[in-house]
Amino acid sequence: MSANFADWAAICETKARYCRLMDTKDWAGWADCFTEDLVLDTTPAGGYRIEGRDQAIRTVLGSIEHARTAHQVHNPEIVFDADGQGASVIWAMNDRVEMAEDRRAAVGEYGHTGYGHYRERYVKCPDGKWRITETQLSYLQFDRRPFP
Repeated sequence: MSANFADWAAICETKARYCRLMDTKDWAGWADCFTEDLVLDTTPAGGYRIEGRDQAIRTVLGSIEHARTAHQVHNPEIVFDADGQGASVIWAMNDRVEMAEDRRAAVGEYGHTGYGHYRERYVKCPDGKWRITETQLSYLQFDRRPFP
Protein backbone atom coordinates (compact mmCIF):
# COMPACT_ATOMS: atom_id res chain seq x y z
CA MET A 1 0.00 0.00 0.00
CA SER A 2 1.50 3.32 -0.98
CA ALA A 3 1.10 6.59 0.86
CA ASN A 4 -1.76 8.90 -0.09
CA PHE A 5 -3.09 12.31 0.89
CA ALA A 6 -4.76 10.84 4.00
CA ASP A 7 -1.32 9.69 5.22
CA TRP A 8 0.20 13.09 4.42
CA ALA A 9 -2.58 14.84 6.36
CA ALA A 10 -2.28 12.39 9.28
CA ILE A 11 1.43 13.17 9.65
CA CYS A 12 0.65 16.89 9.63
CA GLU A 13 -2.03 16.34 12.29
CA THR A 14 0.41 14.38 14.45
CA LYS A 15 2.85 17.30 14.44
CA ALA A 16 0.04 19.81 15.04
CA ARG A 17 -1.01 17.76 18.10
CA TYR A 18 2.63 17.61 19.22
CA CYS A 19 2.76 21.43 19.32
CA ARG A 20 -0.66 21.95 20.92
CA LEU A 21 -0.27 19.22 23.55
CA MET A 22 3.21 20.38 24.55
CA ASP A 23 2.09 23.99 24.87
CA THR A 24 -1.06 23.07 26.85
CA LYS A 25 0.96 20.67 29.03
CA ASP A 26 -1.11 17.58 28.16
CA TRP A 27 1.82 15.23 28.73
CA ALA A 28 -0.09 11.97 28.29
CA GLY A 29 -1.46 13.17 24.96
CA TRP A 30 1.97 14.44 23.96
CA ALA A 31 3.55 11.07 24.76
CA ASP A 32 1.08 9.41 22.37
CA CYS A 33 2.66 11.33 19.47
CA PHE A 34 5.77 9.11 19.80
CA THR A 35 6.78 5.48 19.52
CA GLU A 36 8.19 3.78 22.63
CA ASP A 37 11.64 3.62 21.01
CA LEU A 38 11.73 7.37 20.28
CA VAL A 39 15.12 8.97 19.70
CA LEU A 40 15.13 12.65 20.74
CA ASP A 41 18.21 14.48 19.50
CA THR A 42 18.74 18.15 20.33
CA THR A 43 22.54 18.03 20.06
CA PRO A 44 22.54 20.30 16.96
CA ALA A 45 20.76 22.88 19.17
CA GLY A 46 23.30 22.46 21.98
CA GLY A 47 21.22 19.91 23.88
CA TYR A 48 21.16 16.15 24.40
CA ARG A 49 20.39 12.83 22.72
CA ILE A 50 17.95 10.51 24.48
CA GLU A 51 16.73 7.06 23.50
CA GLY A 52 13.33 5.92 24.74
CA ARG A 53 10.03 7.80 24.95
CA ASP A 54 9.70 7.64 28.75
CA GLN A 55 13.17 9.08 29.37
CA ALA A 56 12.65 11.76 26.72
CA ILE A 57 9.37 12.85 28.31
CA ARG A 58 10.93 12.98 31.79
CA THR A 59 13.76 15.14 30.45
CA VAL A 60 11.45 17.57 28.65
CA LEU A 61 9.19 17.83 31.70
CA GLY A 62 12.22 18.62 33.86
CA SER A 63 12.99 21.52 31.57
CA ILE A 64 9.67 23.08 30.53
CA GLU A 65 6.89 21.49 32.57
CA HIS A 66 5.91 24.85 34.07
CA ALA A 67 7.26 27.14 31.34
CA ARG A 68 4.97 29.09 29.04
CA THR A 69 5.65 27.84 25.53
CA ALA A 70 4.44 28.34 21.98
CA HIS A 71 5.61 25.98 19.24
CA GLN A 72 4.73 26.32 15.58
CA VAL A 73 5.73 24.28 12.56
CA HIS A 74 5.42 25.17 8.90
CA ASN A 75 6.03 23.95 5.37
CA PRO A 76 6.32 20.17 5.79
CA GLU A 77 8.60 18.37 3.35
CA ILE A 78 7.36 14.77 3.49
CA VAL A 79 9.04 11.87 1.69
CA PHE A 80 7.33 8.50 2.11
CA ASP A 81 9.15 5.18 2.14
CA ALA A 82 8.40 2.92 -0.84
CA ASP A 83 6.04 0.76 1.24
CA GLY A 84 4.11 3.78 2.56
CA GLN A 85 4.64 2.74 6.19
CA GLY A 86 7.32 5.27 7.09
CA ALA A 87 8.27 8.82 6.16
CA SER A 88 11.06 11.34 6.56
CA VAL A 89 9.86 14.86 7.30
CA ILE A 90 11.50 18.27 7.64
CA TRP A 91 9.51 21.04 9.32
CA ALA A 92 10.41 24.70 9.50
CA MET A 93 9.77 25.68 13.11
CA ASN A 94 9.79 28.44 15.64
CA ASP A 95 9.40 28.30 19.38
CA ARG A 96 8.99 30.77 22.19
CA VAL A 97 9.76 29.71 25.74
CA GLU A 98 9.31 31.71 28.95
CA MET A 99 10.93 29.72 31.71
CA ALA A 100 9.11 29.18 34.98
CA GLU A 101 10.38 31.51 37.70
CA ASP A 102 12.01 28.66 39.65
CA ARG A 103 14.02 27.54 36.57
CA ARG A 104 15.32 30.90 35.34
CA ALA A 105 18.49 31.04 37.43
CA ALA A 106 19.23 27.35 36.85
CA VAL A 107 19.18 27.73 33.06
CA GLY A 108 20.51 31.29 33.00
CA GLU A 109 17.71 32.75 30.95
CA TYR A 110 14.20 34.12 31.18
CA GLY A 111 13.48 32.32 27.95
CA HIS A 112 14.16 32.35 24.26
CA THR A 113 12.76 32.54 20.77
CA GLY A 114 14.17 30.15 18.22
CA TYR A 115 13.85 29.50 14.51
CA GLY A 116 15.05 26.35 12.83
CA HIS A 117 14.05 22.87 11.75
CA TYR A 118 12.80 19.54 12.99
CA ARG A 119 14.11 16.56 11.02
CA GLU A 120 11.94 13.57 11.84
CA ARG A 121 11.04 9.97 11.05
CA TYR A 122 7.43 8.84 11.27
CA VAL A 123 6.01 5.34 11.22
CA LYS A 124 2.48 4.14 10.68
CA CYS A 125 1.68 2.06 13.76
CA PRO A 126 -0.55 -1.05 13.92
CA ASP A 127 -3.40 1.09 15.36
CA GLY A 128 -3.29 3.18 12.16
CA LYS A 129 -1.78 6.28 13.83
CA TRP A 130 1.34 7.97 12.52
CA ARG A 131 3.87 8.54 15.31
CA ILE A 132 7.27 10.16 15.57
CA THR A 133 10.08 7.65 16.05
CA GLU A 134 13.04 10.02 15.62
CA THR A 135 13.20 13.78 16.03
CA GLN A 136 16.12 16.16 15.73
CA LEU A 137 15.98 19.87 16.52
CA SER A 138 18.36 22.44 15.06
CA TYR A 139 18.27 26.23 15.20
CA LEU A 140 19.21 28.74 12.54
CA GLN A 141 18.60 31.62 14.94
CA PHE A 142 18.31 31.51 18.72
CA ASP A 143 17.48 34.69 20.62
CA ARG A 144 18.10 34.18 24.34
CA ARG A 145 16.69 36.46 27.02
CA PRO A 146 19.46 36.22 29.65
CA PHE A 147 18.78 36.05 33.35
CA PRO A 148 20.86 38.61 35.28
